[in-house]
Order: sequence, then structure tokens, then C-alpha cells
Amino acid sequence: MSKGNSTRLTDELYTYVLDHNPPVDAVQRKLIATTWERFPDSARMQSAEEQGPLLAFLVRLTGARHIVEVGTFTGFSALSMAQALPEGGRLIACDVSEEWTAYGREAWAEAGVADRIDLRIAPALDTLRAMPAEEHIDLAYLDADKGNYIAYWEELVPRMRRGGVIVSDNVLFHGEVVDPGATGSAAAIKEFNVHVAGDGRMESVMLPISDGITLSRKR
Repeated sequence: MSKGNSTRLTDELYTYVLDHNPPVDAVQRKLIATTWERFPDSARMQSAEEQGPLLAFLVRLTGARHIVEVGTFTGFSALSMAQALPEGGRLIACDVSEEWTAYGREAWAEAGVADRIDLRIAPALDTLRAMPAEEHIDLAYLDADKGNYIAYWEELVPRMRRGGVIVSDNVLFHGEVVDPGATGSAAAIKEFNVHVAGDGRMESVMLPISDGITLSRKR
């Protein structure tokens, strides 16, 4: 098996990538810094800096007006997507932490997009199951507890419109998905990846961006 023309991502090359992507704005930059300052032990749960412009790009590419985010943390990814929404667009953000999302609320207000984000503090499965059962979601971002990824997927897929896209984060799980003895979250992600690859309702491609993302489009 050939890896093709692969390139090792050094710190210098990563900076080069960021320098050639749309830059994060002042509010996003402040939120990234605040997250690392206030939650140094958990800050790696924040979506990588390059994922902000990517998510915004996908919002515009798909023409998304109805977005669902499963796992919001301190709100960087929600902010990135909300800023790209057209007038009248709406993002439902699912999380269980008032503490973490309070920083997101501040940033959303500062960026002028708080009215586009409907934050629901509750178990995400409860929030998803309370949504209309018909196809209505344009874009979904899945970045929450790994043990429930398949359950979240099964609630999202029937509600995605045709052509709608699910972005699943951490699908490489720090490289542990290739460990035959993987346990816990790594094992859950391995199971999720198999589940997604075999789901005929969606067409999917896995990409080695940050900790790995899978883009899945509703057939």
C-alpha cells in the first residue's frame, strides 16, 4: 500500500498552513486563548484552529441554514459556523456544561452572532430525539463523547436533508484506532468508523486533518 506523496506536518509547516488559510478573527483568537488559559487540562477538546475556517467553508459550500452541533465545549466551532450562516440561519448547539459554554456565549455575543445560536444544555441524545423526525438538517458537526458517536449518528442521519453533510471529528483518535488492543474511547471510535463506512445512506470520506475528520454526505 502506498501513502502517495505524503508530507510530514512539522510545526513550521503547520504554521505555513495556518498562514495560507482564512485567518481567525479577533474574537475567535481571544476565545482560543481564553480556553487554553481557563481549561489547560481540557483545552485539546477545542476544535483545531484550521477547523474553524474549514467549518465556515462547509457552511457556505452547502448553503446550510440549519446546523446542529453535538458537543460545543467553549464554543469556537459554533462561532465559526454561525459567522458563516446566511441571514435567518440557525445553529442548535448541544452540550451539558454551563461552565464551558458560558465562554462561548460571551464570544458569540461579542461577535454579534448570539441570535443565530440556540444553545441547549441537556444530554445531546435527548435534544436530538426531540427534533422533528423529517429531513431538515443541512450540516451537522459531531464532536462529543465518543461512546455515543453511533447513537448520535443514528439520530442525525434520518434528519439530514439529501445532500446534507455530517462532519465527524477525532476519527483517528490520536492514532489509537490502529491499536488492536484499543479500549475506551479509541475502541468506540474504531466501531464508529466501521459503522459509518458501512452505512449505505451516506457517502463518506475520511481525511487526516487534525485528529482526523470524516465528511459524510446524505445520498
